[in-house]
Amino acid sequence: METASGDADVRTLALGAASGTVPLARDFTRQALYDWGWLPAATADRRAAAEDVLLVVSELVTNACLHADGPESLRVLRFDGALRLEVADLGAGQPAPRTPHRAGRPGGHGMFIVQRLCRAWGIDRTPGAAGKTVWAEVAAPA
Repeated sequence: METASGDADVRTLALGAASGTVPLARDFTRQALYDWGWLPAATADRRAAAEDVLLVVSELVTNACLHADGPESLRVLRFDGALRLEVADLGAGQPAPRTPHRAGRPGGHGMFIVQRLCRAWGIDRTPGAAGKTVWAEVAAPA
């Protein structure tokens, strides 16, 4: 596990052409949750928050796999009151929840799930550079 800039509150995982990207990203994030005390969860609220984080990571990485030729990296950042999850890819697309959302339709729920579970999410682009970073913030349990 690599820490960025020696900072214990930032974890970075290079993904690129790795196989089993989604489970790899979940395992990496789960380890960060253990290291930062989110797991093992002592209460149902803490357990739900940790599961939300893992689901959001799965959705962001899956979205990059399906719509952006795969993710380049995952960053997990811890700060007061939340975790920020960042998935960088080389795609030009613009992730957005499908509207109207139809619960019975197969597929197409990823960004709707992210929107519902996160206190904020968005897309960062660097002018003149390929790709983007899709990020989401999950609030820490009280």
